[in-house]
Amino acid sequence: MKVETALPIGSLDQVAAAATEAEEMGYDGVLSFEVGHDPFLPLAIAAEHTQRVTLGSAVAIAFPRSPLTVAQMAWDIQALSRGRLLLGLGTQVKGHNERRYSTPWPSPPGPRLREYILVLRAIWDSWQNKSRPNFRGKHYNYTLMTPFFDPGPIEHPHVAIHISAVNPYMCRLAGELCDGVRLHSFCTPKYLREVILPNMEAAAKKAGRSLKDIDISGGGFIITGAREEDVERQRQAIRAQIAFYGSTRTYKGVLDIHGWGETCLKLHRLAAAGKWAEMGQQISDE
Repeated sequence: MKVETALPIGSLDQVAAAATEAEEMGYDGVLSFEVGHDPFLPLAIAAEHTQRVTLGSAVAIAFPRSPLTVAQMAWDIQALSRGRLLLGLGTQVKGHNERRYSTPWPSPPGPRLREYILVLRAIWDSWQNKSRPNFRGKHYNYTLMTPFFDPGPIEHPHVAIHISAVNPYMCRLAGELCDGVRLHSFCTPKYLREVILPNMEAAAKKAGRSLKDIDISGGGFIITGAREEDVERQRQAIRAQIAFYGSTRTYKGVLDIHGWGETCLKLHRLAAAGKWAEMGQQISDE
C-alpha cells in the first residue's frame, strides 16, 4: 500500500515547503485538488522541489479544458518531474459544468470522457513517435500538428491517467483504459465491493487486463485530533461534507446500496433551498 498526502490548497507559496516535507517524511505521493484553485500549478512547483514522490491531480475537471491544453500541461509536468505525474481526471456533475464552468454537458458523460482519454493518448503519441494526427471522434478531433507547435519527445512518455469513478460506466472505463482510479471520499467499503470492483474487473478482463494493472486510490474519510474536542470538530466537519456529497443525485447510488436513498432526496431539497447549515444534521454516525 502507498500513502499520499495533500498539498496546500490555499497559497502557492506554501507548496514547495509542503512537498519537500512530505517527501522527507516518507510519503509516496502528493496530491492537488481542483477546489478554489488550478490543480496543475501546485504539481509543477512540487515537481521542481522533489525527487521521488508521485504528483497527482485528484482530480482535474476534464470537459471545461481542451484536450490539447491538458496534454501540453501534463507533458511539461511529466518532463519536469522525470515521469512522476499521475494525471487524475473527472467529469464533475451537470450543474457545475453548465453553471460554474459554462461548459455544455454531454448526456451521458462517460463516453465523452472515454474519447477524451483516447485523444490525449493520440496527441502524446504524435509528439513522441511523430505519428500523423488522425483522431476523429464524436466530441473531439485532432488532425493537425505542425513542427512549430510540437513540443517533441520526452524521456518518460507514458503519462499515467487516473479517473474518478462512482457510477458503473466510469468503473468499467477505468478497468478498460486507465492506469488508475481515484475513488470518491463518499465511496463506502460495501459500494466498493459490490459495484466498483466487479465493474472494473469485468472491463479489465475484456480488455486483456486485470485489477493488478490498475492503481486504486482513495475512498473514505479519516478523522484525527490531538484532543477529543479536536476529533469532535473534525467529526462535524466530515458530517457536513458527507451531507454535501449526499445532496448530489449523481451519488444517490452509493446511498441506495445502504438503503439511504431517501436521505439523498431530503438533502437535495435542503441544498436547493439554501439550508446548508441544516444538512449535516441528517447524517447519523452510522
